[in-house]
Amino acid sequence: MTESSALTLDGLSLLMVWTAIGVYALAFAAYAIDLAVRVSRVDAPAAELVTVGDVAPPVAPPAAAVQLQVPPHERERLVWARIGTALTILGFALQLSGDVLRGIAAARVPWANMYEFALTGTLLIVGVFLFALRRYDLRFLGSFLLGMVVLLLGGATLGFYVEVTPLMDPLRSVWLVIHVFVASLATALFAIACGLSVTQLLQHRRESRPSVNTRRGLLRTLPTAEDLEALAYRFAIIGFIFWTFTLIAGAIWANDSWGRFWGFDTKEVWTFIIWVLYAGYIHARATRGWRGNRSAWLSIVGFAAVLFNFTAVNMFFKGLHAYSGLN
Repeated sequence: MTESSALTLDGLSLLMVWTAIGVYALAFAAYAIDLAVRVSRVDAPAAELVTVGDVAPPVAPPAAAVQLQVPPHERERLVWARIGTALTILGFALQLSGDVLRGIAAARVPWANMYEFALTGTLLIVGVFLFALRRYDLRFLGSFLLGMVVLLLGGATLGFYVEVTPLMDPLRSVWLVIHVFVASLATALFAIACGLSVTQLLQHRRESRPSVNTRRGLLRTLPTAEDLEALAYRFAIIGFIFWTFTLIAGAIWANDSWGRFWGFDTKEVWTFIIWVLYAGYIHARATRGWRGNRSAWLSIVGFAAVLFNFTAVNMFFKGLHAYSGLN
C-alpha cells in the first residue's frame, strides 16, 4: 500500500467518522423527543381531570413501571424511539466503516493510540447498546448514551486525531489485538452500567418521595430503581470479567516487552485501581447489602476512573505507556 493511498483511506475514514457523529446527534435528538412524548402522554390524563366537575379531582396514580425484559415484537411502538434506533444503527454502520478504513490505512488493528482507542471504544459502546436492545428495552437510555458518544467521539476526533504512523516496537505484539480490544469492550459495558446507575439515582430519589410522584413525568416513564440497579449490576459484572482479563493480559504483555509483570507504571496502577473499584462494588453489593444509592455511586465512580485513565493519565502522566500518539 502506497503512502498516498493510505492517506486517502485515512481521509475517507475521517469523513465516515464525522458523518457518524452527525447521525448520532440526530439519534440523540430523536431519543430525547421520544422521552418528551412519553412525558406528555403520562401527564395528559392528570391535566384533563382538573377541568371536569366542581369537585377536586383525585390524585392520578403513578404510571405502571416500565418493563425492561420485553421481546422487541411485544414492545410499545414508539415512533421517535424507533427513529432513534434506526439512526443509531446507521451511525454504527458509518463508524464501523470509518474504523475498518483506519485499520486498512494503517495495516494493523485500529486501536494503537488515543484517537483510535476512542474510535473503537465508542463503537463498542453503541454496539453493546444495540445488542442489548434485542433483550432489554433500553430505548429510554438512548439519549444518555448517544449524547455521551457524541461528546467522547467528537472530542477525541477534534483533540486526539493523528495521522497514521508506524507502530512503536513494544506495540508490535499479538497482545495489542487482544489486550486493548478487551479493555475497550469492558469500557463499553461499564459505560452502560454507569448510564443505568445515573438513571437509578434519579428514580430512587423520586420513589423515596411519594408526595412528588405525580410530578417529574419523565421519571414516571422509566423502570423502577430496583430493576435499573439489577441490570446495571449485570453489565458491571460482565465488564469486570473483561477488565480482569485486561489486567492479566497487560501483565503478560509487560513481561514480554519490558521483562517484568508489574512496575508501578502510572497506567498499570490506574488499571488496578479501576479493578479494585469494581471488585469492591460487586463484593459490597453481593455480600454487604450495599443496595440503592451507595451501589449506584460506586458504579459511577468506577466509570469516572475509567475515563480519567483514558484521558488524564495518557495526556499528563509520564510512563512506559506513552502511546497516545500526541506530541
